[in-house]
Amino acid sequence: MNKYDELEKWQKVQYRMREEGIEYCFRHYSSFEEIEDKKFHEFRGILLNYMNYMETLVQIRIEDLETQISADDE
Repeated sequence: MNKYDELEKWQKVQYRMREEGIEYCFRHYSSFEEIEDKKFHEFRGILLNYMNYMETLVQIRIEDLETQISADDE
């Protein structure tokens, strides 16, 4: 692959991150098979895991508080 093609691929990733948002870009858009960079895919995986952890944490906090509020109302 020539440098111009590789640059174009990275610019497309940057555009997607900015215009579509990082979550949509990495979670819903693509697995970025065209990017042949081990570190990129490692960090992408870490980011996706942490987004999942955050969603789970928020859901657990909501459920805990709803349970406490419900118990207080009884």
